[in-house]
Amino acid sequence: MPQDARHDAWQAGDSYEAYMGRWSRQIAPLFLDLVAMPDGLDWLELGCGTGALTAAIVDRAKPANILAMEPSEGFLAAAKAKVTAPQVTFQVGGAEALGHLPSASHDVAVSGLVLNFVPDKVTALRDMKRLVRPGGTVAFYVWDYPGGGIEFMRTFWTEALALDPGARELTEDRRFPFCTPEGLTALALEAGLGKPTVVALEASSTFADFEDYWRPFTLGAGPAPGYCVSLPAKARERLRDRLSTSLPRQTDGSIVLGTRAWAVVAGAG
Repeated sequence: MPQDARHDAWQAGDSYEAYMGRWSRQIAPLFLDLVAMPDGLDWLELGCGTGALTAAIVDRAKPANILAMEPSEGFLAAAKAKVTAPQVTFQVGGAEALGHLPSASHDVAVSGLVLNFVPDKVTALRDMKRLVRPGGTVAFYVWDYPGGGIEFMRTFWTEALALDPGARELTEDRRFPFCTPEGLTALALEAGLGKPTVVALEASSTFADFEDYWRPFTLGAGPAPGYCVSLPAKARERLRDRLSTSLPRQTDGSIVLGTRAWAVVAGAG
């Protein structure tokens, strides 16, 4: 495992839900509003995670069918528990499994907050394009890591690096520099997708209090939480104290921070 990926623990569905899933659910409907597909289509979803985008497709796009693929069995179990619509077929598998699916078998191929974890991104996008029927759509979105689009994560790393500069290689902006409009457009074009459009999807993350903010970082699901739980107890407490001091509070004690993802919508030819 690469050193910068050593804290990518993505098996515990409940822990991920507390850390990222609840904010992912806010972005998924915005993405579907942008894609604006008619009802009754066949969808393919790469990397369904705990089912945030899957549930939104069922609710808002009224699909004929969804094939939702996910390599993490822990995430897949969480998705199956949340999304029970009969149109959805869940399948264990990552981007490498796309090559085994029949060409032109879907109308829409989508991926939400996954592409940055796919080793061969261009091949994955080419496979998504191959799987879509002529005139269909390929669309995906990723967090704006380079632009600090997840403010609660950016704040965590700012304070962590002040205490441990050696953790710099673990940060998502360093690991996923392509998550910009220019980088995503280049990937789409290299994969042969036609006329990609890149749009910002913005929402907010509201934490009831500091404990609501801090607890997900202690659960180990994801790079920042994985790093947090790897710290010795005293170092973790120092980090907690810095964050408690630096985070902005509303009058009721809540913490409101922004989130931003970049969405790409392209024709499949």
